[in-house]
Amino acid sequence: MMSEAGVRVKVPASTANLGPGFDTLGMALSLYAWIEMKPADTTEIHLYGDQMLGIPTNKNNLIYEVAQSVFREAGVDLPELEISMYSDIPLTRGLGSSASAIVGTLVAANELIGAPLDQAKLFDMATALEKHPDNVGASLFGGLITAVWDGSHADYLRIEPPDDLEVLVAIPEFQLSTAKARQVLPEQVSLGDAVFNISRTSLFTAAMASGRLDLIRTAMKDRLHQPFRASLVPGMARILEEAAEHGALGAALSGAGPTLLALTDRREGKGTELEHFLLGVLNEQGIEARTIWLRPCTQGAQTLTITKGEQFIDSIKGEIRA
Repeated sequence: MMSEAGVRVKVPASTANLGPGFDTLGMALSLYAWIEMKPADTTEIHLYGDQMLGIPTNKNNLIYEVAQSVFREAGVDLPELEISMYSDIPLTRGLGSSASAIVGTLVAANELIGAPLDQAKLFDMATALEKHPDNVGASLFGGLITAVWDGSHADYLRIEPPDDLEVLVAIPEFQLSTAKARQVLPEQVSLGDAVFNISRTSLFTAAMASGRLDLIRTAMKDRLHQPFRASLVPGMARILEEAAEHGALGAALSGAGPTLLALTDRREGKGTELEHFLLGVLNEQGIEARTIWLRPCTQGAQTLTITKGEQFIDSIKGEIRA
């Protein structure tokens, strides 16, 4: 049954790779986007917030196109939609902005027509669009996700992040496309480097599952992608090497970057020192950046209640970042 009142979804940002888990590990973060979708006589797309500037507001919009893919899969004809979106997730910074839009749209469109598709199907559709399962899995299911994709189906395991885990992100004031970040990667790697990453990805996953934060520093080392991407983010190599000396459990490039991420144990109280270190290294390279303290988000995409007569942007004002 179609929801005439529409559907509103809140979806978290995500970080992918977490060092060694290239295209495999993802974690949801407490930074959000909201998408509302209603049946309409004529398609209207309303985008709010600075993150949305320059994005199409016609039927070429990604949200509209993804919604139509859900309707086609379910055998439903719904060509006209009223769509509203607000996002606090910066675009092309390595925090899963496209994945959150894809996941939020899939969930909203599915709910709008009575939820005929199950979560496994939505995950497969999201992964096919994003080309890897890490970001979309984290945004859809929440928590820490380890996943595999065979080109048509994704299998995953969700891990509840340790309670004391806190995340500091340093977001440079420049964009870096995933395509550009992938262009610098080698097509082949040595057996030694492959074993290096497999062992650390396994250790990271087991450490998170068992709450062994003391193993994170060793587990977040990587040889597959970060050394090759270091030239794209000046100061990154030093941050990855020295962040643990300033209070981090470990540090990584968030997704394809340029955002840098540090995992911390909030009980240790070294956040101020770590923040100064990250900003200081980037500033030495002439890079302006801002930092945000986040927590792992344990909920994935959530369907919210719409109160009759309530305007979209007014309804979320209490939750968005100023």
